[in-house]
Amino acid sequence: MSIAFKSDIEIAQACEMNHINHVAESINISEDDLELYGKYKAKLSLTLINEDTISKNHLVLVTAMTPTPAGEGKTTTSIGLTEGMNKIGHKTTVVLREPSLGPVFGIKGGAAGGGYSQVVPMEDINLHFTGDFSAIEKANNLLSALLDNNLQSKTKNLGIDPRTIGWKRVMDMNDRALRDITIGLGGTANGIPREDGFNITPASEVMAILCMAENFKDLKERLGNIYIGMTFKKEPIYARDLMAENAMAILLKDAIKPNLVQTMEGNPAIIHGGPFANIAQGTNTILATKMGLSLSDYVITEAGFGADLGAEKFLNIKCVSGGLKPEAVVLVATIRALRHHGGAKKEEYNTANVERVTNGFANLEKHIENIKKFGLNPVVAINAFPSDTEDEVKIVVDKCATMGVQAILANGFAQGGEGMTELAKAVVTEVESGKNNFVQLYDWNMPVRDKIEKIAREIYGADGVDYTKKAETDLKKIEQLGLNVLPICMAKTQKSFSDNDQLLGRPTRFNVSVREFEFAAGAGFIIPILGKMMRMPGLPATPASEGMFIDDDGKISGLS
Repeated sequence: MSIAFKSDIEIAQACEMNHINHVAESINISEDDLELYGKYKAKLSLTLINEDTISKNHLVLVTAMTPTPAGEGKTTTSIGLTEGMNKIGHKTTVVLREPSLGPVFGIKGGAAGGGYSQVVPMEDINLHFTGDFSAIEKANNLLSALLDNNLQSKTKNLGIDPRTIGWKRVMDMNDRALRDITIGLGGTANGIPREDGFNITPASEVMAILCMAENFKDLKERLGNIYIGMTFKKEPIYARDLMAENAMAILLKDAIKPNLVQTMEGNPAIIHGGPFANIAQGTNTILATKMGLSLSDYVITEAGFGADLGAEKFLNIKCVSGGLKPEAVVLVATIRALRHHGGAKKEEYNTANVERVTNGFANLEKHIENIKKFGLNPVVAINAFPSDTEDEVKIVVDKCATMGVQAILANGFAQGGEGMTELAKAVVTEVESGKNNFVQLYDWNMPVRDKIEKIAREIYGADGVDYTKKAETDLKKIEQLGLNVLPICMAKTQKSFSDNDQLLGRPTRFNVSVREFEFAAGAGFIIPILGKMMRMPGLPATPASEGMFIDDDGKISGLS
C-alpha cells in the first residue's frame, strides 16, 4: 500500500528551525564570523577556511546513474546522508549548490532536497536566497554593458570586431526567446547593432569563476582573464582590457562568501554557487567545500546529473584545481531509473518489472566502472520509492556485490537521518578502509583532442570523436591563445552517456560530435559543445509556476 506524504514545502514549513547562531555554534563558529540574513541564514567569513585542517578531514561525493527527466535524488541523498552521519556520531556538514530560478519555475522544481531530507528555510533557498545569483547576473551584464559602450566609443575604442564577440548577457530564468537576439537598433544613440543572446545565469562564466576562485584576489584575476573576442587586427581582448575586473569584483564582494543554513534535523548546511553540470562544472564553490572541511570531520557534497557529467567534472576539474582529495563516492540509483533505462516509458516508471530493472542495470554498471577509474570504490545508494519491490532491490544489491560494491536502500526521503544510518556506516567503512586513492583521469597538459578522446572513450564508452569545421577552427584559436593546457568541461545531454538523448542504458558503437568550442579562460577550462546542447533552456508546456500559489499572508504552496 502506498504511503501518502505531505508535499516538500508542507514538510519544510512544519520544521522548527534553530536560530542560525545555534547552528554556527555547533561547528565552532562565533557570532562575529557571521553576517546574518535574518534568523536562519548567514554569510561566512573566508577567514574560517583553514588549509591545515582540510587535509585531516574527509570529503564524500554524491553522484548518480544517468537520471530520468525528474532527477534521482542526489540532493535528497546528500542531505539524508548528512543527517545519518551525525546520528552515528560523525560531525558532518552538507555542502550544496544554490538553486536556479529557471528550473524552480520550469520543469525540475527546487533543489533543497525532498521529503524529510531537506535544507531549510526551503522557500528562501529556492527563491533569491542571499542574492548571490543576482550579483553574478549583474557582474556578467556589467561586462556586456562595458563592451557595447566601448564599441561606440570615440576616445577609448579598442577596435573590437563585433563578429568575434562570444560574450553573452545572462538572466536566471528559462526564456528561449532570448537565445539569439539583435541589439543596438534604433539609431546611433542606442549603440552598435550586432547579434547577441542570453544564457541562463548558471551557465555564465562569472558563475564558473566564482565556483573556481580560491580567494578574492584570485577572483579578480580570473574575472580579468575572461575572453571577449578579437580586434580587427586579430588581437585577443579580455575583460581586463576593458578595466572591468574591479567593478565586477565589487558586485561579487558578498557573493564570494559561502552561505550557512541548516538541515531539517538542525545540522549545518553550506550552500554556495550553482553551475549546471550539463553545460558547466556542476558543483558548488571550492571555497564552500574547503569551508566545510575546515569546520567538520566529514563533508558530503554533490555533483549534478549523472556521474558522466557532474562527477567527472568534479574529479577532473574541481578536485585537481582545488587540491581536494575525495575519499568516498556515493552513487545514487533508483529502481524507477533502472526501469527507464531498461525500456520503461514514463507512465511505466512506477510499475514493477524485474526484467527492465535487470536490463537497466547496464547503465549503473558503467557508472560504477567509471568511478573505479578514479581510484575510488563507490557505495550505491538505492533511493527508495514506494513502488520499489523486494525482488527489484535484490537484483541491484546482488549485481553490485559481484562488482565488489555495496548497495544499500536509502530511506532519507521518508525517514530523514534515521533511514540513512546504514548508508552512513557503509560510507565511513569505505573511508576508513584506506583503499580509496583518488587519481585524475587525464593530465591537463595532454593535447586537447587527447583529453576529449579520453573522456569520450573511457567515461561515455564512445568509439571516437567527430569535429565540425566550426569546432576545428575553434581548436586552432584555443591553441593560438595558449589555452590548450586547460581541463575539459564537456557540454552534453544529461539523458544519455552519448550526445543523443534517445540512446538510453549503456549505448555502444557510437561517436560523439563536437559542434563547436567555448572556452572559459577566466574559470580555467575548455568547453566542447556536443550535439544540440543549448545554454539557455526553455519552459515546458506546463511550467511548475502554474501550480504555485501565495496567500494574502505570504504563505507559499506548490513549490517543490
